[in-house]
Amino acid sequence: MQIPIYHVDAFTDKIFCGNPAAVCILSKWLSDEELHAIAKENNLPVTAFLVREENKFNIRWITPEYELDICGHGSLSAGYVIFNYLEPTWEKADLQSRIELLQVLRTDDLITLNFPTKNIEKFSLPLLEQGLGLAPKEIYQHKNERCLAIYSTEEEVKQLKPNMQILKKLEHRGITVTAPGKNVDFVSRTFYPQKTIFEDPATGASHCLLAPYWSKRLNKTDLHALQVSERGGEIFCQYQGDRVLISGKAVLYMQGVITIE
Repeated sequence: MQIPIYHVDAFTDKIFCGNPAAVCILSKWLSDEELHAIAKENNLPVTAFLVREENKFNIRWITPEYELDICGHGSLSAGYVIFNYLEPTWEKADLQSRIELLQVLRTDDLITLNFPTKNIEKFSLPLLEQGLGLAPKEIYQHKNERCLAIYSTEEEVKQLKPNMQILKKLEHRGITVTAPGKNVDFVSRTFYPQKTIFEDPATGASHCLLAPYWSKRLNKTDLHALQVSERGGEIFCQYQGDRVLISGKAVLYMQGVITIE
């Protein structure tokens, strides 16, 4: 069996930047064991698997460690492959995940994801402050799943050196830190203490929290953001109430074929 594979850097227009993902094109679903083995062998933050069904694609996102319910950079990478290699005349693609139908759009050189908003509530968490090493101005959470820590300046966010051993004690899976940007509306970084790669280079999912927060704070719906990780990422957001449009560029690093006996 031969499986086409594309290695894409998402939320960037330069290779070696943004967030890398593999996109594998399947004629039918393989066993869960085979999918997880491929993702582990790829050893990228995520492998997106696509199976075509008439005019839509079924999608699953699998990391080297576990399967995700939703993945921003994996979806953007999948959209890039669809629009550039599988269906170059399409301007819209439907991705059916295990949870919902996601729409991916192409506008000029941007690929846009239509994701659900994640509502946040204010709370306090001393252990988070200790783990981040610098107390934020405010802390919010989404359903005990994600934390959002607000800082005053871009430099504070860039200079954070979190203690992952402390952050691993939190029940929250993802931790996002953010501040106003010097040349953009806001900057951010996102950490996953339980993952092998503990800092995510460019994160679509975190902007489902970030866009609503900054839209209300800045009183604007269209937002330009940078994720100031080591690799960096550029994200454009449009807040639409219960949905967030998350847009970015992508670039192909490599394509090839997986051979399975």
